[in-house]
Amino acid sequence: MPITTEIRDGIAEVVVNFPPVNALPVQAWFDLADAVTAAGRNPAVCVVLLRSEGRGFNAGVDIKEMQRSTGHTALVGANRGCYAAFKAVYECEVPLIAAVNGFCVGGGIGLVGNADIIIASDDAIFGLPEVDRGALGAATHLARLVPQHKMRAMVYTCANATAQELHSYGSVLEVVPRAELRDRALALAASLAKKSPAILRAAKACLNGIDPVDVNKSYRFEQGFTFELNLIGVADEARDAFVEKRDANFHKS
Repeated sequence: MPITTEIRDGIAEVVVNFPPVNALPVQAWFDLADAVTAAGRNPAVCVVLLRSEGRGFNAGVDIKEMQRSTGHTALVGANRGCYAAFKAVYECEVPLIAAVNGFCVGGGIGLVGNADIIIASDDAIFGLPEVDRGALGAATHLARLVPQHKMRAMVYTCANATAQELHSYGSVLEVVPRAELRDRALALAASLAKKSPAILRAAKACLNGIDPVDVNKSYRFEQGFTFELNLIGVADEARDAFVEKRDANFHKS
C-alpha cells in the first residue's frame, strides 16, 4: 500500500511509497494526515517515525494529476490535503521524527518543517520550487529550517539547501549515510519510547503552545496567493511547462 503504519515497541513507523518520486496525489495527502493523526492518538504509541521509500522523501503534489483535471477541483483538493497533512504532523500528539532521504521539496518541506526532529541522509536536499510551479506555500515551514534571509533567497530562486547546511543551522539533528538512515532514526525513536508516555505527550503540547508562529494560520495565508495566481492564469502556464518539460513563457505577446 502507498502509505503504511507499523507499530512496534511504542514506535509507529509511517511509511510513504508513491513511485517514482513520492509526488502525492490529492487523496494521498489526506491519507497521510489520517495515518499520522491515528498513530499519535494511539495510546500504545510514544513516538512517530515518518519516512519514505524510493528515490526521495517527498516531491510535493502530483502536478500531472492537477493538469489532467478541469476547473479548480484538484487545486483546491491539493491545498486542503497539504494543509491537513502538515497540520497532522504539527499536532501529532507525540514527538514525530522525520527521516529524510534524497529530495525533500515542495510539500515535503511542509512535512519536515512541522516535524519535531529531522534526521537526514547525506544525499538529502531541501527546497521550494513553488515560484517556478506557479504556486506559493510552505515558506512558513522553510523558515523553521533556515534563517530568514536564506529562506527568502530560496523561495525566490528555487535553489536547494543540503542536509549539511541545515545541520549547520541546527534544524537537522544528524546527517548519516543513506544506508544507515532508517536504523539511526529508529534508534532515536527507541530512546524516546523508553520515556514516560504521559510526559512526552505533555511536552509536545507544551512546545506547541509556546511556538511563536501559528503555522496552521500562516500556511493557510500563503495558500490564498496560490489560488489568486491560478485565477489570473499564470499558474497554469508554469505547471504546463513543467509537465511538458519546457521553459515557461510568462511574457507572451
